[in-house]
Amino acid sequence: MDLLAHLAAFTATADEVSFSRAAERLGIAQPLLSRRIKSLEAYFGGQLFDRSRRQVAVTEFGGSLLPYARDVLERAERLGQAARSARAARVRVVGVPAHCAPMALAGVIRAGTEHGITLAVRELPPRQRQSALGDGSLAYALLRVAPERAALRVPLGLAEAKQPSRRTVHLEDLRPPRGAAGLPILTLEEDEVPYAQDRLGRATARAGLPGTLVGPAGPAAAALADTLAGRARLLCAEPLARQHGASWTPLADASLHRGYEVGASECHGETGSVPAWLAKTLAEAAG
Repeated sequence: MDLLAHLAAFTATADEVSFSRAAERLGIAQPLLSRRIKSLEAYFGGQLFDRSRRQVAVTEFGGSLLPYARDVLERAERLGQAARSARAARVRVVGVPAHCAPMALAGVIRAGTEHGITLAVRELPPRQRQSALGDGSLAYALLRVAPERAALRVPLGLAEAKQPSRRTVHLEDLRPPRGAAGLPILTLEEDEVPYAQDRLGRATARAGLPGTLVGPAGPAAAALADTLAGRARLLCAEPLARQHGASWTPLADASLHRGYEVGASECHGETGSVPAWLAKTLAEAAG
């Protein structure tokens, strides 16, 4: 028995002194209200209303229980309000890649506020975003997946100090002249995921580039400094290059681009669903 629904039928009937008006107030059919009253009388073991008169009247037994019924309903309402307030006040942490534009991340936070959710963003490497989503440390996260099966795709390209003349870059175009060392191609931690490293390694080999020419960047600030000084090229998304004044050319091979999906943690009661407005703002933040 839904005790709260039955108590609501009891108090509404006592207030309205009418089964029909009480049913209308509760938005239910009168036969259903009558059944709830009878079930409650059986539950408490006594008659709540005197039905022998032309107007419904609360019995002495019912009158003794009525204040307690009202108290239970009021406490239940306060409990519901507390739960709604707690949900609204709870901070949901969103895992994002490093080097997202601050203005784009601010857009994510503002969008949460507009939809009644307090969001915080945390920059994490890909593997940590995946594990933190699983253990509930994150409520939502941008997860790396292969670009051909991704909901969100971010073009990768090469940041350089000088503006190249080409519109897209093919790795074979970067083969250094015989006897020359060539500019290193640095990769960020965001792209140090197994499938991405494997694809880049195979593409590098097909292009005839020395294996030593492509490698992890280490600290991003140092890699950007080397890039801007003309001593390296940096594999990255366009917003990062433009933010730091470097030129940028997309890779022609789309299989080397980044792919993302937005995941939700079931530990936070999100049931794996991601609001459309959140997916949109995270797409903008990822570039």
